[in-house]
Amino acid sequence: MSAVVTMSDLLAAGVHFGHQTRRWNPKMERFLWGERNGIYIIDLRQTLQLLEDAYAYVRDTVAGGGTILFVGTKRQAQYPIQRHANACGMPYVNQRWLGGMLTNFRTIRGRVTKMLEYERMQSAGDFNNMPKKEALLHTRELTKLQRNLNGIRNMDKLPDAVFVLDTPKEHIAVAEAVRLKLPVVAVADSNSDPDPITYVIPGNDDAIRSTELLCRVIADAALEGRYMAERSGVVVAPAGERSPEEEARIAAQQAEAQRAAMAEAAAREARIAADQAKKAAAAAAVPDMRSAEAPAAAADVGGDAVAAAEASVPDASTSDASASAEPAAETGEPAGDATGAEALAPSSASQGAS
Repeated sequence: MSAVVTMSDLLAAGVHFGHQTRRWNPKMERFLWGERNGIYIIDLRQTLQLLEDAYAYVRDTVAGGGTILFVGTKRQAQYPIQRHANACGMPYVNQRWLGGMLTNFRTIRGRVTKMLEYERMQSAGDFNNMPKKEALLHTRELTKLQRNLNGIRNMDKLPDAVFVLDTPKEHIAVAEAVRLKLPVVAVADSNSDPDPITYVIPGNDDAIRSTELLCRVIADAALEGRYMAERSGVVVAPAGERSPEEEARIAAQQAEAQRAAMAEAAAREARIAADQAKKAAAAAAVPDMRSAEAPAAAADVGGDAVAAAEASVPDASTSDASASAEPAAETGEPAGDATGAEALAPSSASQGAS
């Protein structure tokens, strides 16, 4: 173990600095050396011994084909967790711990499968054949899934152990691991509760150099265990690498997804073309109806004009009556008397003749 880390390395990284004396957990008292200037000092002699025990456990677990889940979502731990987990081929969570990542692993694995499906669709160009809004929604969902689940994309089963930085912040991860009886390897600061931790590593979990050093030690243990597994014939595929069977299966899935996307795009194009043809036919039918209605409207207008003209022309009997009424009006005699004189005139003539 001395070849991995030394007391001077721990001192240089500031692993011995704890929290302020007013922020501490009394259960950590046995791991503290004392306090200076209101800050607890962690006993590095115990840290060296306990770090050696954790190193041996992680190495043996990986040598037997097991996996270690690296967990650290605080800002100063995100990069070391990701870098060292990728270096040793182990899954990690460095953005956000989703409740149920261990206790509800089946559902989480379903979301990982959905993320992998979206990635295959994107690589096959299916997003380009979708409507812009649908493609944008899928892209946003894919980005969110990659941010939260990218570190466990190749974790097909529950891990054999969990390595945690800052157990107070990752208390949900620790509680789920304890519920599933998974060993917990964790860095415990002066404000941590060491009871649920299987392998306690007393140390500073806030300083960047301290988290970098402790992550490197656990990653080195995983790498050594992988080397031992390879020598003993135990195959442990590094995270991110696929077997030829997986590559063939993924290629077939991509081809099938591409064919389905092309068929869906063709059906969509045909449906859009049919809708456009219907609209064009409807637009062409409107002028024909208007042209057919125009002669009828003109005939109606002509009939109305003839009726108006006929109504304006007076009758012949009315004209004669008016003409006979005018002389009577000039002589001051009524029209009826004039008619009677005309009727008596023949009788007078016949009397004269007799």
